[in-house]
Amino acid sequence: MRALLKRLLGSTEPVLSEARPSDAGAIAALHAASFRRGWSEDEVERLLLDKQVLAHRAMRGSDLAGFVLSRIAADEAEILSVAVALRFQGHGLGRKLLELHLRRLAGLLVGTVFLEVEDGNQPALRLYASAGFHQVGRRPGYYPKGGDDAAAALVLRRDLG
Repeated sequence: MRALLKRLLGSTEPVLSEARPSDAGAIAALHAASFRRGWSEDEVERLLLDKQVLAHRAMRGSDLAGFVLSRIAADEAEILSVAVALRFQGHGLGRKLLELHLRRLAGLLVGTVFLEVEDGNQPALRLYASAGFHQVGRRPGYYPKGGDDAAAALVLRRDLG
């Protein structure tokens, strides 16, 4: 029965590809749904037009399922954001997006990748650890949580190659 439904409804596997400026609205909406301070469509579009920014997306039909963006400087890159829509979480999509993105960065001769993640964000920390990232720094009080509370940012690094 499951195979029949899959055949009738088409593949449920998201398609991974490079993101385009026309994806700015969908990426901004997913970013806003995923983080306390979302990016505007204009901010995302400017990033997608920047030649130093690499962006990948996961599409399921016409729906954005996830994205990853990084900025390249010389032989280093910083992952700016990774998000997967809630309904697609827990199925390895973030891992697939990150693996594709890291392979592409390596192909562009990026040797080291950095990112920041909120301390305590266990799903993200598990994803990054499984992808070979390790902690190299900590920024106390970096992410506002409301009131006077703020969470630390953990700085992670992975060498490619």
